[in-house]
Amino acid sequence: MGAGFFLDCPAWVDEMERNLSDESPKGLALAQETQPRWMTGVGYVLSGLPAVGLVMSAIMKFRATEEMVKMFTDKLGWPANALTGLGVLEGICVVFYLIPGTSVLGAILLTGYLGGAFASHLRTGEFTPAPLVIGVLLWGGLFLRDRRIRALIPWRSRPSEN
Repeated sequence: MGAGFFLDCPAWVDEMERNLSDESPKGLALAQETQPRWMTGVGYVLSGLPAVGLVMSAIMKFRATEEMVKMFTDKLGWPANALTGLGVLEGICVVFYLIPGTSVLGAILLTGYLGGAFASHLRTGEFTPAPLVIGVLLWGGLFLRDRRIRALIPWRSRPSEN
């Protein structure tokens, strides 16, 4: 694979972008496509649950209670002065996730953040599935409420006929 690999978009990405942005009949049909209200509602609930938990987590990092500092320094091996930076990072990622125009970027950033949290716990010998569950809820909610994500990750009930 040469450096040009990253510059050349696959044909399906170009076609999807064209269909979502142009004024062709197919593009207009996709733009006007509606989804069931329950899907949007469930998507927002699934997105809101982990967002509330992550906001609470960021606030706890800002408060830096003795219990929180002890867990981060003794148990996870982080320096105490890293709490504020992690809280800021977590808060910024959640804000990106909650703004509809940047929600995909926020989900990507939060996936990386949660991967680091999972690795920190795993490094100390503690298996906690919480970051994984939160990540699944983040992407599941986004999948249900954003048709662009559904177009990228198609869920098929039967094999395609290609």
